[in-house]
Amino acid sequence: MRNIKYALWGTFALLTALWLLAEPTVFQQAGFFALRATVMQYSGVIAIGAMSVAMILSLRPRWPERWLGGLDKMYRLHKWLGIAALVVAIIHWLWAQGPKWAVGWGFLERPARGERPVIENQIEAFLASLRGSAEGVGEWAFYATVLLIGLALIRCFPYRLFYKTHRLLALAYLVLVVHAVVLIKFSYWTSPLGWVMALLLACGTFAAAVVLLRRVGAGRQVEGRISSLKYYPGVQALETEIEVPIGWPGHRPGQFAFGTSDASEGAHPYTIASGWHRENPRITFITKALGDHTSRLREKLSVGQKVKVEGPYGCFTFDDDCPHQIWVGGGIGITPFVARMKHMALQQQAPDWPMSQTVDLFHSTADVDEEALDRLAADAKSSNVRLHVLIDARDGFLTGARIRDAVPQWREASIWFCGPVGFGAALKRDFAAQGFPVTQRFHQELFAMR
Repeated sequence: MRNIKYALWGTFALLTALWLLAEPTVFQQAGFFALRATVMQYSGVIAIGAMSVAMILSLRPRWPERWLGGLDKMYRLHKWLGIAALVVAIIHWLWAQGPKWAVGWGFLERPARGERPVIENQIEAFLASLRGSAEGVGEWAFYATVLLIGLALIRCFPYRLFYKTHRLLALAYLVLVVHAVVLIKFSYWTSPLGWVMALLLACGTFAAAVVLLRRVGAGRQVEGRISSLKYYPGVQALETEIEVPIGWPGHRPGQFAFGTSDASEGAHPYTIASGWHRENPRITFITKALGDHTSRLREKLSVGQKVKVEGPYGCFTFDDDCPHQIWVGGGIGITPFVARMKHMALQQQAPDWPMSQTVDLFHSTADVDEEALDRLAADAKSSNVRLHVLIDARDGFLTGARIRDAVPQWREASIWFCGPVGFGAALKRDFAAQGFPVTQRFHQELFAMR
């Protein structure tokens, strides 16, 4: 999470510093309308800069994933950048429209305009001739952006509609790029700020084109076929096994992939619940009926059906040399730990983790399916993992104190959590209060892609 914050605030700090270099007399501005012009330039740079970085991240690039801690963290940064761009764009719009309203209402007097100097630079003159059009289309693109980002932030808005409408942000972004190129102060383009903005706008434009052409992640997609389906009624979970005979590069336990079974629904992220064997190339997903899409999977999927799988993604891969690991899987959050246990059982003769490392797995669940719990217990036994199952109605809720009582060596351990965000945040606060170094040794999957 620290690197997400560094990236977010670092983006704003860099753009601000470059803008100040391009505007050395910014603090010498006199008069309200001079201040208005300055604020609009600054807010415009920040808004389109943040939106450009968010657009680039929408391509799911590999290069920043490890530094940011995984694609789940990258999408969190994408979301924060989008929200920041929205807030700053609203401020930009208010500074553009507010003074006009104030003049109309008689609260402000528009300054007298003298004769405009002739613009000798042909490029600058051409851009100046487009100002009126750029302002008009930019305003409508702003309204569309507000609506589309607002819909994306409404959790109850169905994913299938979110998938279709969110793509339209790429189109709005392209209009805003035109707006920015025309209206950014022309002198900026010959400064470091202009060079950085040109790079961001070019990369953002490329990203928007890829999004509109529906080619995001195309280079990491393979075609598979569903080989088996198993439903666990007690926990309302569906286990789907997919053959991926060609092209899949392999995955590590704890990673996830995007699966597409219906083009109209788009790609959905699923944690992989299986190890990887090149001689038997299969991927297993376990999905719980939690929303409009997952609740219909049981009826929509069938053995033999072709699906697209994209990935693998994520850095929740259990990499550390701590003498002990504590795993916490809340509900369907048990999935990455199932994959890890299957991997450990397979690799016992040639382990790729510290030989003396021990593991305690806590599975907290409100739902019960005896067959699923029996399979979980078998996986734990075969991988030498100490399993603790807590059923809410029978055992109460899992707390940090209960974990510490069960694992005396918790101070030397690392904690790997996957489950409800609120549950994870509560555990993290609890262990932090006990002096546990949560920044370095509390790993949490932020499995929310919107």
